[in-house]
Amino acid sequence: MSPAPGDYVYFKSQVPLHKIFIENKQWRYYDFGPKTVPPLICIPGIAGTTDVYYKQIMSLSMKGYRVISVDVPRVWNHHEWAHAFEKFLDTLSIYHVHLYGTSLGGFLALVFAQHRPRRVKSLVLSNAFLETHKFAASMPWSSVVNWTPSFLLKRYILSGIRDGPHEPFIADSVDFVVAQVETLTREDLSSRLKLNVNVASIGPLLLSDSFITIMDTNDYCAVPQQLKDQVSERFPGARQAILKTGGDFPFLSRSDEVNLYLQLHLSRVGVGAQPDKVQDSLEDGGGDDASNYDNPPVREIVGPRMIVINPNLWDQVTPVTVTFSLNIRVPVIIV
Repeated sequence: MSPAPGDYVYFKSQVPLHKIFIENKQWRYYDFGPKTVPPLICIPGIAGTTDVYYKQIMSLSMKGYRVISVDVPRVWNHHEWAHAFEKFLDTLSIYHVHLYGTSLGGFLALVFAQHRPRRVKSLVLSNAFLETHKFAASMPWSSVVNWTPSFLLKRYILSGIRDGPHEPFIADSVDFVVAQVETLTREDLSSRLKLNVNVASIGPLLLSDSFITIMDTNDYCAVPQQLKDQVSERFPGARQAILKTGGDFPFLSRSDEVNLYLQLHLSRVGVGAQPDKVQDSLEDGGGDDASNYDNPPVREIVGPRMIVINPNLWDQVTPVTVTFSLNIRVPVIIV
């Protein structure tokens, strides 16, 4: 397995992972950025975890936005998801939210917007879909998914990712997500597959099309083009942010473009950044008294790592101390 990217190592050293239990469901999430700003909440697809949005968390939080990235907990139907997500928001004392969902995460964002319309202020949908019938038809063994061994579930999920030559950034994004899939348990995998194949469709939303951005990739994606086209047809007044390439995981492979589109979306729907509060977020580690740290913020990196430093952030980030072991040099790239 390839080593973790240098910017991800730095992210893990700066941003704590929270774990809380709400009604017997574990939520793993990152929450970073000024707490006075309405949050953008990122919801991953089947193969994603809370970590896959680390590039959005680091970039947007440094600009004064609050970004929350969540793992989909172990829920087994869409009504249970809407209820569990609402309880999660209540626990964090968050009422109004802006949701960014990719693939299954986009569908779950739409489910929540349909069932709790007053809480959702805007949506960013990336490679999303409106109904699950096609996925249910392609998985006739879904009734026994709860008893399927973990390695078979992982194989099935990873089979949806295109195999073959990729652009370097897309190949890196695939490697990162594959590594994240390996961290998921059998219960995590079966729960997500159930959400993906339980037959359901999205009805009318109260949210105006002008508060929706559709961000799709034009190259290969595991979500069929027909299903992506249905989203654009349902919301003709939504803003279109089309990425020429990016694969299934543009938030990793085309993070600069994705982050720009997210920033434009937030600005358009009235979310004001507070860059003057960034330093406070760095000092308190984006902490939350209601949660437990899985990886407390540290300031030291040991061993052969690559650190990516943006010179525009010199006055905002906490200095990193690099410890050398066995006379190994640590490369530092200025980007």
